[in-house]
Amino acid sequence: MTTSTRRAAALVSVAVLLSGCGFRGAYSFDLPGGADTGDDPYDVQIQFADVLDLVPQSAVRVADVPVGKVTDVELGDDWTAVVTVEVNGDVDLPANAVAMIQQSSLLGEKYVELAAPGGETPEGELGNGSLITLDRTNRNVEVEEVLGALSLVLNGGGLTQLQTITSELGQALEGREDAVRNTLDQLNTFVAGLDDQRDEINRALDSVNALAGTLAANTGTLTTALDTIGPGLSVLEDQRGLLVSMLQSLAQLGDVGTRVINETGADTVANLQDLQPILSQLAAAGPDLANSLDLLLTYPFPASSLTALQYRSDQRTGGYGLFANMTADLNLDLGELFCRYVVDQTTGALVLLDPSQLAGGACGQPGSSGGGAGTAPGSGSTSTGSPAFTLPTLPDLTALVPSTTTGSGLLGLPAIPGLTTGATQ
Repeated sequence: MTTSTRRAAALVSVAVLLSGCGFRGAYSFDLPGGADTGDDPYDVQIQFADVLDLVPQSAVRVADVPVGKVTDVELGDDWTAVVTVEVNGDVDLPANAVAMIQQSSLLGEKYVELAAPGGETPEGELGNGSLITLDRTNRNVEVEEVLGALSLVLNGGGLTQLQTITSELGQALEGREDAVRNTLDQLNTFVAGLDDQRDEINRALDSVNALAGTLAANTGTLTTALDTIGPGLSVLEDQRGLLVSMLQSLAQLGDVGTRVINETGADTVANLQDLQPILSQLAAAGPDLANSLDLLLTYPFPASSLTALQYRSDQRTGGYGLFANMTADLNLDLGELFCRYVVDQTTGALVLLDPSQLAGGACGQPGSSGGGAGTAPGSGSTSTGSPAFTLPTLPDLTALVPSTTTGSGLLGLPAIPGLTTGATQ
């Protein structure tokens, strides 16, 4: 076998071996200076919205330290890029780690940066087969994107009008610096107040949201109410003329009432002033009036004596009679009633004599039938029978007593039949 034949057979054998081992060209060779994944690496899948020009064998870093490499980049079912990375088994990362596509320099290589979450507490442990979802991945802005945006600004993006805008803005603010500064201060205060009331604003929005939910849940009821209110509005529309007439009449009544009040205001005030003494006396007599009510319903007995009332059956009517334990003596003998009264001839006044000044200490004489009229001593009159009583002697009135005439009444009193001197009742 010639040398060329042996070389050809060796190349064919190498090609067969490489094809059987999944040879992928340059991607199958390790780049010099790559990260050491150790003896027990683990694979992690990462979802990216855009991997830019990230390729297999790119570096995987943690805190800018190489810890692994990209082993595969493929398109997922939801049109997201799925990057598989191989990480050194000695690297401990939380299960909720984040991933970003970074660039080593302005024109340098792309690599995958893994890190613990910055805005939340690390949880669990990232291991073989773990998945970092799309909501925990990001990428840096490409240089091409920055240059494209700058080109858009420079080419027809309004940059040429920047000087005009600046000039016009300067002219608009010239002389109004204090007002603008005051406006900015007030705006700052307003924004600070809104920030202080952030919880209240959120609570108000939540309340509005709850109200909207309640209204949405009662849509049927609101619809029924709106459908039902239509006929009521139609009735009001039909009765509008009557309502207008009623309001006009009410306005006229108000005018009349105002005129009456204005014309009778002085009299009303005077009547109230005249009524004030009466009300004052009623207020002063309030306790007595309240106490009299205790006797009003039980007259002539006070309510306190009702417990002492007794009753007995009436044989004639079959009912009951009420009575209280009280007695009364009534003396209707005129002779005894008027015998203590004499008329002072000097003053003409009616004088009541003390019982000690009467003969025997009382009206009438023992053994008499009572009530007979007599004459004062020295009067010169004679009685036709035994006198019923004798008036006491008044030294200072003797000369003033006129002579009596038969048939006259008591001294100073008109004649009463049956009470003449010496008459016996």
